[in-house]
Amino acid sequence: MKIAVIASNGKASTEIVKEAQNRGLEVTGISRGSVNKSGAKTYIQKDILDLTKEDLAGFDVVVDGFGVFNPEELPLHVKTSQHLADILSGSDTRLLIVGGAGSLYVNPEHTVQLKDTPEFPEEFVTLATAQADELAEIRKRNDIKWTFVSPAADFDPELPRSGKYILAGEELTLNSKGESVISYADYAIAMVDEIEKGNHIQQRISVVGE
Repeated sequence: MKIAVIASNGKASTEIVKEAQNRGLEVTGISRGSVNKSGAKTYIQKDILDLTKEDLAGFDVVVDGFGVFNPEELPLHVKTSQHLADILSGSDTRLLIVGGAGSLYVNPEHTVQLKDTPEFPEEFVTLATAQADELAEIRKRNDIKWTFVSPAADFDPELPRSGKYILAGEELTLNSKGESVISYADYAIAMVDEIEKGNHIQQRISVVGE
């Protein structure tokens, strides 16, 4: 299986590259940086918005690990994923998006998202809103085999790899300790499981550490 990890030099993407290559998948890292920090055996230096249909031809799965935090750049979450959807439109290549937790629902009616609750940290609201917008826009696409993978509310790069996770759906899910937390390494396990199995086409899933 051939996969491309876009924005491959980021923390989450690097863990996805490592997990995929450890399973014997053929991984190409794509990033605008001149140095390959991802560990991918094959690397392409190119900005995500400059990618073409030809660049992504031949891949079974494309992982969109793009993420920005500066307020003026937040609209790029929608712009970049829509660009990838446009160039993959009508193909068999699946698009898996590293999403956010802020868009997870906290009620069974799915009318209230985590980002809209009083407990949600104010400093992350604009980022969470941008990622929620990204999900809302990709939901409109029926011409692309997309999957949006939301991490737990506490997405922690410092936590160790446990090798376990709980697969959930649209709602915020807590583990047996009453926590919503996952390490980057365990998130990568869940992502690569979805890459290999493809069980959630045109769906949003979420993962939390046990």
